[in-house]
Amino acid sequence: MTLRLAVPNKGRLEEPSATLLRQSGLSYEKTERALSVRVRNIDLELLFVRTDDVCELVADGVADLGITGLDLLTETGTRLQVAAELGYGRCRLTVAVPQSTDLAEVADFDGLRLATSHPRTTNRFFADAGITITTVPLRGSIEVAPKLDIADAIVDLVSSGSTLLVNGLRPVVTVLESQAVLVAREGDITGLAAEIVTMIQAVVAARRKRYVLMNAPATAVNAIEEIIPGIDAPTVVPLAHDGLVAIHSTVESDEVWGVLPRLKEAGASGILVLPIQQLIP
Repeated sequence: MTLRLAVPNKGRLEEPSATLLRQSGLSYEKTERALSVRVRNIDLELLFVRTDDVCELVADGVADLGITGLDLLTETGTRLQVAAELGYGRCRLTVAVPQSTDLAEVADFDGLRLATSHPRTTNRFFADAGITITTVPLRGSIEVAPKLDIADAIVDLVSSGSTLLVNGLRPVVTVLESQAVLVAREGDITGLAAEIVTMIQAVVAARRKRYVLMNAPATAVNAIEEIIPGIDAPTVVPLAHDGLVAIHSTVESDEVWGVLPRLKEAGASGILVLPIQQLIP
């Protein structure tokens, strides 16, 4: 039986999801209006759907796996498991208020109206805090709700915060940290589905790492290992010249520029930093 993977067909998750799947080794061609395509190298069909519909399609068994936002999974309340966090599409579901107000903490919202496209998540957040609010479900330009007196505040997805600033709003509290996730029905993930999850996880893990190669005196190995210990331990290979070794290791990608000067000070030279395509720890 052909496995099905639901993939966003538009919006901020579309392009990075397509890139992730191709880097995971899936070979396929998609035309602009294609609703589904078969993957050439494995028995998998990709379904191109609205991001909002992914959770329902997986829950109903139309798709076996799906890529969506954690905020949408939380909002739908669908009983699905997160098979992998994908590391892109990062944003925050944030409570924001007009700059002119003095609202500053959760308790200040008692009795107020909050416009949001995530009413379930918003209600749950404030109910857990013992605060009574009224949600005003909206789609589209939620930021204008306070100006139109539709609501006293908003709860919306925020990436950089520039949209809030333009609309005279300021963030107060974060309701949820979100990112793209790979979801599946609850239970064991087996067979081809497990292989796909592993392939995707390997790409996500590789994106967080860099492969570092260098030459160094053998006497510097211990000092260098303390700086970049690698996954288990660095690889040390003797060179043609006595007393010199080649050291191979990995480092977190966001730590590279802080690590390189320390490696040089420890005696490393000829340092190379390379991307990693896939990594299974």
